[in-house]
Amino acid sequence: MKKFRGQKTANLFKFRRANQKRLAGPILLRREMVAFLPAAGLASLWFGLEGFTLVGITALIVAWMSRPMLTPGAEDAQAPPPMPQRLEAEAMLDETIHEALDAGRGTACMIVGLDDAEALRRQMSRPEFDAFLDAFSERIRGVLRNSDRIALLERERFAIILTPTQRPDLESMIQLSARLQAACDVPFSISARSINTTSHVGFCLLSRAPEYTGKAILAAAEAAADEARRNGPGAIRAFTPEIRQAAQAQNALSAAIGPALEEGRIVAYFQPQICTDTGTVSGMQATPRWLDRERGVLGEEEIWPAIEAAGLQMRLHEVMLFQCFNALRDWEHLPLAPGPVSLPLGMAQVADPRLFDKLKWEFDRFDIAPERIRLVLDHDVTAKLDDEVIGRNVSQCAKLGCRIELAGFGNGPVSVAALRRTGAERIRVHRSFVTNVERDPEQQRLVAAIVSFAEGLGLQTVADGVATIGGHAMLAQLGCNHVQGKAISQPLPLEESGAWLARHEARLSRVPRKDGRRGA
Repeated sequence: MKKFRGQKTANLFKFRRANQKRLAGPILLRREMVAFLPAAGLASLWFGLEGFTLVGITALIVAWMSRPMLTPGAEDAQAPPPMPQRLEAEAMLDETIHEALDAGRGTACMIVGLDDAEALRRQMSRPEFDAFLDAFSERIRGVLRNSDRIALLERERFAIILTPTQRPDLESMIQLSARLQAACDVPFSISARSINTTSHVGFCLLSRAPEYTGKAILAAAEAAADEARRNGPGAIRAFTPEIRQAAQAQNALSAAIGPALEEGRIVAYFQPQICTDTGTVSGMQATPRWLDRERGVLGEEEIWPAIEAAGLQMRLHEVMLFQCFNALRDWEHLPLAPGPVSLPLGMAQVADPRLFDKLKWEFDRFDIAPERIRLVLDHDVTAKLDDEVIGRNVSQCAKLGCRIELAGFGNGPVSVAALRRTGAERIRVHRSFVTNVERDPEQQRLVAAIVSFAEGLGLQTVADGVATIGGHAMLAQLGCNHVQGKAISQPLPLEESGAWLARHEARLSRVPRKDGRRGA
């Protein structure tokens, strides 16, 4: 406890010293001090140095006693202070924890973050994104009490320090988190545009904190927020010892993912894509899953950081391509094949000058027709289609027969000429445009514009991240050709995909068909 009090005192001393430096400077520069200059000159002439010193001391005393006093909120009225950041948040948490412990009360730290901050940055200019963050923070303030405090940790995350109350419990924190999400998920109006977003929340109660320090409880709330982001969008998580263990285990994943790749524990799951005109399955999206002996099934949120840290992007692509070929062979025995498999490609793959030769050799080796694979170029690749190596690789793959799809369309720069050179057959409507599309007219106009643009170029469209049946229906009305997301199905292991396809076909066969005969 002595160590805790000492840390709190040191932090408060830093803030007070900064305030003293800000106030002490202008005292002698005030206009009222001019009246003492003639008096000081006459005192020096008549009484010498003693008289001058006496008048000077008197001037200092008068200036100090008549200085303007800062009242609470006076400085805010002149200029809004910058939002506190990480170090200040830790100091405020230290102070709040000390106050809660002395009063026998409880407190908590909450983290509110954007689910897809990178996509939002690409949609807006820097001033627009700053205005959006200001509006986002104001939404948070509108839900909190006046005594609660907020700090900016990173450009997409805010920390909330709750005023000590009578032992906040888990249920009340979940309700507060839901209110924060409801306020922040309402569309924002930025530069006469509607911006839709979703948010994740992680929190740590003082009663569950690993240590009674601001740094420890802030780190615990961030670990809970990381867990919420991995399970999102729109997830809420409370800090537990298991989450701390998961955060520590995340650092060990990069060392373990290499052996997992070689042992066959990284497998492809397949998410169905539905044609909005007929309801039939028009393709499958391949996504990696890690079957870990201790942690269970790990998704892309855990896999990609570990893959990038280990530098195994190319090896993961080889494993995924091999498993896509195996899936295509298995589906040949089904009564109705699901269509091409969509395989995402990142910058590491398309920047490789040997990409075309490798793919051609793999198609020949497995005796798979190239048109049964759809190469999905992520937003980083789409933004650099003018690069000579990337453009050559993509166009050669298209000439080979591979289908090309552009992801992240609308969230980054891409010229129409470069788009045409790729030979792409369809573009993907990003999930940020799909969120709340069934309720938000602005989202509907954006999707309609993308669909109209694609139709003008003879391209198909597929909407990613369709979360509700209402969203599916609205996208069909807007003319989007294909949809995928949890409203249709979560990604499925290969051995379960055949049964899902059979069930879906059975449901379609029971749907009454409209008779096209006149007068029927």
